[in-house]
Amino acid sequence: MSSEPRRFAGKVAVVTGGASGIGAAVVRRLAADGCALVVVADLDEERAAELARTCPAARAHRVDVSVPADVEDAVDRATAEHGRVDVVVHAAGVDDPESKAAIARSHEAQEPVDVLRLVSDQAWRRLMAVNLDGTFNVLRAAARVMVPQGSGAIVTVSSSAAFDTLTGYGPYAASKAGAQALSQAAAKELAAFGVRVNIVAPGPVDTPMAGRTPAGLRQAMTAPGVRDYATPEEIADSICYLASAGASNVVGAVLLSNGGRFTVS
Repeated sequence: MSSEPRRFAGKVAVVTGGASGIGAAVVRRLAADGCALVVVADLDEERAAELARTCPAARAHRVDVSVPADVEDAVDRATAEHGRVDVVVHAAGVDDPESKAAIARSHEAQEPVDVLRLVSDQAWRRLMAVNLDGTFNVLRAAARVMVPQGSGAIVTVSSSAAFDTLTGYGPYAASKAGAQALSQAAAKELAAFGVRVNIVAPGPVDTPMAGRTPAGLRQAMTAPGVRDYATPEEIADSICYLASAGASNVVGAVLLSNGGRFTVS
């Protein structure tokens, strides 16, 4: 737990992808640290409602981040209840199960990875719609509230794959790299209005999405000498630091939280 208790006392937050994994860990941490309201914005409304029942400060709201109106509605709900939004965490995202399965088959057959030729139009568009378009929708909705109020903190979740991707995992890496570049551009623009934007780029994290990774591929993603998959709570620690007043001098940063994958050879 944080050594800075109640650091979000009275704050209003929106967390996309808040019903599970990293997003749910962020919701719990924000609520424990004193948020007056945390909007759990997620496509899985039932799971979001279940989490909200365990956190008195949380409110579930069904959101598809690829749909601009859904995102605007979630931010508007928080604004309507408290007149402002202090924190927006964009943790919603999808992976690429088609590519993962193809990579795993190549590893098992001890053959070169052959994925690019097989990626479907539908898989590509889904990744871009959720991971890239969704980031744009969230940043824009947050800016529309935070710029007039002259304050706010936004944290988006990228991926270490944006820097060094697995062979064959290009579409996912592209979606996250684009979202990361967009977030850094937004950080430069919004800083003049008192709004901070930062990015967390995790390595592998033990979430329900990671649970669908083929066992052989998961083993390949855990290199010797580095830590195993992170917990969602560890990534939530990084996110909540960037969203807090303790990071008031941090703007446009990309915090690599990947267990040393670029440090340990």
